[in-house]
Amino acid sequence: MGEQQVVTVWGAGSWGTALALVLARSGRQVRLVARNDVQAELLNSSRENARYLPGIPLPANLHVMADPVVAMQGAAACVYALPCATVDSCLPLLADGDYPVIAACKGLHPQTLERTDQMFARHIAAQRIALLSGPSFAAEVARGQPTAITMAASDLAKAEAAAAFFDDTSFRIYSSDDLIGVAMGGALKNVIAIAAGMADGLGFGHNSVAAAVTRGLSEMARLTVACGGRYETLMGLSGLGDLVLTCTGTLSRNRRFGAEVARGAAAAAAVASIGQVVEGVRTAEAADRLAGHLGIELPLIQTVHRVLSGSVRLPDAVHVLMSRPERAE
Repeated sequence: MGEQQVVTVWGAGSWGTALALVLARSGRQVRLVARNDVQAELLNSSRENARYLPGIPLPANLHVMADPVVAMQGAAACVYALPCATVDSCLPLLADGDYPVIAACKGLHPQTLERTDQMFARHIAAQRIALLSGPSFAAEVARGQPTAITMAASDLAKAEAAAAFFDDTSFRIYSSDDLIGVAMGGALKNVIAIAAGMADGLGFGHNSVAAAVTRGLSEMARLTVACGGRYETLMGLSGLGDLVLTCTGTLSRNRRFGAEVARGAAAAAAVASIGQVVEGVRTAEAADRLAGHLGIELPLIQTVHRVLSGSVRLPDAVHVLMSRPERAE
């Protein structure tokens, strides 16, 4: 029975904790894997993740532990809510088994240029992989506010099976069999959010943000289709939906990062002030390189990376973008 199922969530940050809360509300026995014994003991004793989700109590069927091997014993599924940068060090522990591994992270690898599903497939069988992606701020999910999101897998039956672990009525999941499209949309929207944040930080107003969202979506779709994903996927929750949220919502880390950089902060200092991983930085580098390999022009995405890498100043980048030859939309 579903109530007896154990689901393990790796990553006790804001997103991992929020997903653990959804699973607990769905009646699962949830094991949330923290970074160390100190964090696990603090969360278990206080029954709250005060650093990331203050004021939201952890229910009795959610137990925090630090040992991922112990946490996986008897688990029916694993939800991976750690940054993409940790995949190679952590996923070998999940190589054996037949339970689904649900990736709740978004990004492109700056060296290998792999998508999230490809990073996972280096360590676990492809048929076990699912991707959870879409417009979902952790704090709102944790509070049980209505959220719609996408679960993708190699076929719809596998996507639906992975989605079935999350049967909280306020967390609605739509299924997809376009792993490439869902992975690319989730990754690339973070780069466009940095651009939208930069526009905010420069004081450009709503017109500029709307332009970034619209042209950014076009670039996201262009690169996704070139990689084998479907255009229509980018028009759904994991593409347009996530893009709008991340570019306009005040809770967006990538948008806040872009604004800090535009106001003069160094990239490292901006990340430090946010206090969490800003996945769009790595993804911008990867997307710029990937576009070069594929011979695709992505003016907005490539400009974001070049500003962050220090090869062009932000005011000069804005001038170059606005001076591009006019063309048919």
